[in-house]
Amino acid sequence: MPLLLLLLHLGAAVMLLLWAVRMVRTGVERAYGAGLRDAMRRARRGSVFMAMSGVILAIVLQSSTAVGILAAGFAASGVISTAMGIAALLGADFGSALVVKILSFNLSELVPVLILAGTTMFLKFENRMVRHYGRIVLGLGFILLSLRMIGQATEPLRESAVAPQVMAYLAGDPLTSFIAAAVIAWVLHSSVATLLLLASFAGAGLLPVEAGLPMVLGANVGGAVVAAWLTRNAPLPARRIPAGNLVFRGLAALVCLGLLQVVPIPVTTLGSTAAVQFVNFHVAFNLVLLLVALPLTGLMSRLTEQMMPEPVDPIAGSLAFRSALDRSVIARPALALASAQRELLRMAETIEVMLRPVMDVFETGDHKHISRLRGLDEEINRRHTDIKLFIAEVNRGQLTEAEMRRGFELASLATDFEAIGDIIAKNLLTLAIEKSERKVKFSEEGWRELITLHDRVMANVQMAMNVHVSGDLDSARQLAEEKTVMRKLERESQDKHLARLKSGQAESLETSDMHLEIVRALKEINSLIAKVAYPILKESGQLLDSRLAS
Repeated sequence: MPLLLLLLHLGAAVMLLLWAVRMVRTGVERAYGAGLRDAMRRARRGSVFMAMSGVILAIVLQSSTAVGILAAGFAASGVISTAMGIAALLGADFGSALVVKILSFNLSELVPVLILAGTTMFLKFENRMVRHYGRIVLGLGFILLSLRMIGQATEPLRESAVAPQVMAYLAGDPLTSFIAAAVIAWVLHSSVATLLLLASFAGAGLLPVEAGLPMVLGANVGGAVVAAWLTRNAPLPARRIPAGNLVFRGLAALVCLGLLQVVPIPVTTLGSTAAVQFVNFHVAFNLVLLLVALPLTGLMSRLTEQMMPEPVDPIAGSLAFRSALDRSVIARPALALASAQRELLRMAETIEVMLRPVMDVFETGDHKHISRLRGLDEEINRRHTDIKLFIAEVNRGQLTEAEMRRGFELASLATDFEAIGDIIAKNLLTLAIEKSERKVKFSEEGWRELITLHDRVMANVQMAMNVHVSGDLDSARQLAEEKTVMRKLERESQDKHLARLKSGQAESLETSDMHLEIVRALKEINSLIAKVAYPILKESGQLLDSRLAS
């Protein structure tokens, strides 16, 4: 097979593997995102519980990086400590190693069954949960299919004269093997995919043990670098968690790499084939690291605080207010309205920053964090005023009818966004302070309902920003339909809450008004954010003027 064709087949198989792993994770997050996040919140009783939570989440999500980002987000909101986050990430790395072990079994006979079942569930059913399950099943089928494709694509390399020379060089230079695997894991942004790739090469007889074991260690370090890289712009508490995990993992990998050179490892005890040996070595490395490092998470937390100290004045280091409004193009309405659209997008991003940690501050009652979030409302109000005055100035020029209509739509959306900021600052955050001062708590069922509603609204905020930029008609219709979905969820939550009141649950009685106000506020935010879709739907004739029957 020509080299170019071989690389094409191998590259396609690797990309399918990456996409399939992401597909499974997306399906799980959409089906159980609220429950998974709530599970991590509730695992704060100790490092062992956090590690167990990390193991389970990594197995479900098929990604330790996803767990690391989730833990970093909770640390930034003050929900978990740095030590607890590092414990969760150590457990997540062991969980992802178990995922590699499971997927390394020969399950190729299941490929047609999984693809058929997953496609049927995804395309033939309207129920969202069934479609999410279909996405997960289809992703698993594609993972197994991609592994088969990798094996087929690498078959010609067994007869190549160059491949043995490359592998002989790597076997004689463990440091190069280590670095090469770390780079591959970072480029692929998936340690699971990297380890499955190495196992496939070993199964094809292309990767000797002498080169493979250092590469397994390098892949572990590269996977830890990914989480640190993805959180590089996050708040300081969030950055400390992947940094601490990277220090643990890097030191352990280097020590193990040194031991490989002086202490012969009986690899035959790890399995009968090279592929099995690599996977079992990966699982054993992560298990030993978890057991050794878990008691040291408090020490590592203090070390990361010294490595990444708090700035003297955190507020002074923040970015100054910047506007996207360009007054130099006011005489050119098309460009002026485009800059107003950019400014409106910044308003939406600020709303997202305000709304995302709301449920966390309900749990922590952190007044300092609440004060910071309320400060963002002043920025939203300023952008709202600037957009109104800017569009009013643009309207004094010569505009087409379409440009005038677009200016009115942007000004109207700015008003809606300003109202969302007020709901968050004056309603939700006020209720968070009230809950903290009264020292009450929601019932477990009621709290899960609120988390589910909040996650739904956050997903719709993301969709609204995408619709605002893309103008996609199908997405706009889906966003508008979310109003109906949210209305149904609100009604169901109210019914369940009344049932809990009827049963006399003390926690529900204490937080009854608060629960209903939060539900009502989230529904109102969702209704306002859904209005982003209205101009697009109206232009295509898919928006009714009234819901009243004629």
